Amino acid sequence: MRSLRSVILLVLTLATVSPHHALAQVPVLLVPGWFDTERDLAAVRIRLLGAGWPGDRVQSVTFDEPTGSNRDHALEIEAAVHELVARTGAEEVDVVAHSMGGLATRWYILTRPDHPVRRAVFLASPHRGTLSAHLAWGGGRDEMMPDSPFLDSLNAEQPVPLGVEAITIRTMVDTHIIPGESATLPGIPNHKLCCPTHAGLLRHEEVFSLLLSFLEQL
Repeated sequence: MRSLRSVILLVLTLATVSPHHALAQVPVLLVPGWFDTERDLAAVRIRLLGAGWPGDRVQSVTFDEPTGSNRDHALEIEAAVHELVARTGAEEVDVVAHSMGGLATRWYILTRPDHPVRRAVFLASPHRGTLSAHLAWGGGRDEMMPDSPFLDSLNAEQPVPLGVEAITIRTMVDTHIIPGESATLPGIPNHKLCCPTHAGLLRHEEVFSLLLSFLEQL
């Protein structure tokens, strides 16, 4: 009877173990948008920790120049990814990027064939530019202009490298990404929500649910 009870307890334990236990072994790098820092990503990080990711496997980036060039930011993302891999011993990394951070993330994975990125989530990233860049400054300003040389180079080939899974998530009331369709990528699944703000996407429950579902896919 004791043996049977032990087996039952084991089965129940396995049945109630969160699927994130195994998936948490894939570290997650959080990338901020224009003018933002890791503080703006705190809500996403807290929710990932609550979903089962160990604290040392969720890392946020703060760029040296938050309004700087995406090319420079891509180098900082590369360094953060390498540090995350070295610290955790993981072979792959997932990236969640908000706003302009998505441009730097794509530049990194498209120009570094040896990158270890498995999946990427782009939250309201201006992949084809945004008219609101006229109100911005820094190196990222010109790069976010529609039809900028940077975006022409970024979008010259495939949206993401072969082997990288990606989704885009955007809001119907985004006053930062104009036009709103700029936050989509050809051939990449898109989720259009009503109605968090541009910054509110980082705290929105449905956004996190979509993000979590995507990261935990086997």
